[in-house]
Amino acid sequence: MTASNDAPRQSSPATLAGRTLLMSGGSRGIGLAIALRAARDGANIALMAKTGEPHPKLDGTVFTAAQQIRDAGGNALPIVGDVRNDDDVAAAVAAATSEFGGIDVVVNNASAIDLSPTRDVSMKRYDLMADINVRGTFLLSKLSLDALLASSNPHILTLSPPLNLEPRWAGIHLAYTMAKYGMSLTTLGLAEEFKAEGIAVNSLWPQTLIDTAAIRNLPGGEQIVHGARSAAIVADAAHAILVRPSRSCTGNFFTDEGVLREEGVTDFTGYSLGAAEDQLVPDIFL
Repeated sequence: MTASNDAPRQSSPATLAGRTLLMSGGSRGIGLAIALRAARDGANIALMAKTGEPHPKLDGTVFTAAQQIRDAGGNALPIVGDVRNDDDVAAAVAAATSEFGGIDVVVNNASAIDLSPTRDVSMKRYDLMADINVRGTFLLSKLSLDALLASSNPHILTLSPPLNLEPRWAGIHLAYTMAKYGMSLTTLGLAEEFKAEGIAVNSLWPQTLIDTAAIRNLPGGEQIVHGARSAAIVADAAHAILVRPSRSCTGNFFTDEGVLREEGVTDFTGYSLGAAEDQLVPDIFL
């Protein structure tokens, strides 16, 4: 458990042992992979997700994820909540702070995806993406600021892409692009706003397609994931970012492969689902 908020909490720079992460989403996929990597260090993970009961199309709930975190060596606090709801987010921040003595890391993982072009996307889906991706990221980050300022190495990490203004990314799926770029603008703004106070604010995006339920549920998803990597590469990259000193690591739009190359990794074949490296599917926005 982390110490009280009366003084900054210290940790080895190479580990997340004893650190507290508050994550939105994370019942499955990339978020869960990040949580499990932190758990192997002995981290505390407060997981806020909507899935309290089994979903008919998706594996895992916040409670099954919490058990996996414990089995991996971490401490877990499962919280059923909606990142779109102000009271739910405030309660999650309060619960994490009360249970673990503070918050060292916020991971904005929750995200909705709909790649429909403008004529086809419903305004219900548009609102869902805007509320979860942009508003949810802003809200969770905002309400966690006071707790983060009490940490010796505070980080906000958002799973969003570089701000690539090449027109084709807006033209191909405008609603989704605006929602993801809104997350990235939150990174850009918060990094600048809190640079002097030492909160690291960064974004992380996969270099290639990642095998997730969200991708598999897209039209043709079961086929395209054969050219994907496992979520473990994003988890390893997130870990490498979150153990870096916050005052010297902020305002970046990282890719998973780029981060790991900085760490000295040159062989990525272990993350592949079987496709040759030159046959992997690049992720969007890059």
